[in-house]
Amino acid sequence: MTRRMLQGRYQVLGAVVSLAATMALWPAAADGGVSNSTLALKMSGALEVTGPGGDSVAAPVPAPLLASAPAAAIRQVGIRDYRIGAEDLIEIQVFGVDQLTRTVRVNSRGQISLPLIGMLQLGGLTATEAEALIVAKLADSYLQDPQVSLFIKEYTSQRVTIEGAVNRPGVYPLRGPTSLLQSLAVAGGQANLSDMTEVMLFRADNAGKRETLVYDVDRIRAGELDDPMVANDDLIVVKRSKARVIFKDSILRDMLDAVNPFR
Repeated sequence: MTRRMLQGRYQVLGAVVSLAATMALWPAAADGGVSNSTLALKMSGALEVTGPGGDSVAAPVPAPLLASAPAAAIRQVGIRDYRIGAEDLIEIQVFGVDQLTRTVRVNSRGQISLPLIGMLQLGGLTATEAEALIVAKLADSYLQDPQVSLFIKEYTSQRVTIEGAVNRPGVYPLRGPTSLLQSLAVAGGQANLSDMTEVMLFRADNAGKRETLVYDVDRIRAGELDDPMVANDDLIVVKRSKARVIFKDSILRDMLDAVNPFR
């Protein structure tokens, strides 16, 4: 292939890319109320809306919708409000009495066995409620003012559903405190057409009403926002990018493939 032919293909390739970007970004300009305007895509990649009078107006970019609840509150819901279930792995520590420190797994009936106390029903309790129950049992006959700490090391009865534009959508168990980024990583990460600026998280409150939280995962990755913790029965939905889908399914994509010299 001669140099002139290669240069010609590059020129066509650049024109197709510019036209594709213009079509994908046209709705943003339309939302800004600019009438009878044309879009100009400069070589620098900056997008302008040029009106009939020749004045340049920046195309508005809608700000991503951020989660309404603070990250600390989400983290508290994910850990402290969880109710112990069968097969969960629990670590129990009694301050000053190392012989009573145990790591035990809850049986199918929601029970564990502890020294001095015997069988104890923890299924359906939160970590705080379980701590209070163990303190009461130990203080009843064995220890004076016992201080008990209970940690749930594996949440085998907790699950999170990850759906949408990820590589491996499905239902995954939570093995411990898990953040949004960790959940997405378990699902194989984002797919090719994913929009990570508006990842939706659906969660049911205590009354059973589902609330919707939206996170900009790109900003979380950049350290600009906290990485929230997920909770039992959360549904995470990664939407597909409309601009990428339009480009992928358009005739322009076929034209781009046809003139791509590296294809």
